[in-house]
Amino acid sequence: MPRLSPAALLLPAALLLGACGGSGSKDRVRADLAASKTTTIGVNAYLWRATLETLSFMPVAQADSNGGVFVTDWYANPATPGERMKVTVAILDQDLRADALRVAAARQINQGGQWVDAPVQAATVQKLEEIILAKARDLRQSAVAG
Repeated sequence: MPRLSPAALLLPAALLLGACGGSGSKDRVRADLAASKTTTIGVNAYLWRATLETLSFMPVAQADSNGGVFVTDWYANPATPGERMKVTVAILDQDLRADALRVAAARQINQGGQWVDAPVQAATVQKLEEIILAKARDLRQSAVAG
């Protein structure tokens, strides 16, 4: 008896499933929402993209889309060259929720040619989280509406 390849076995199933497509807008919304969870990356695609867009002005030290970790390198704003920041974002879930996002920041100031750790205002971290979440919601809204 001839042995069939896995591709030969899957082709009829794929053809049958392809013929079963729904045309309703509800199906499209479900598909868009499912796409935000089922991605080739390990975390919510909207949160990941929003993080990349929000922090695009900073140099990237690490970007792991499977683990959901984004770390910037030190960034000094040209307006305040004696101060620099470093940001770490962790996306903890595949759902678009506020508790799926953790932002941490480190700040240093230059004192006598040496970089010294300085406190980061809690409002700075909170504002970054809010910006990323708002951008992620906008991206999702655009995907569902488009």
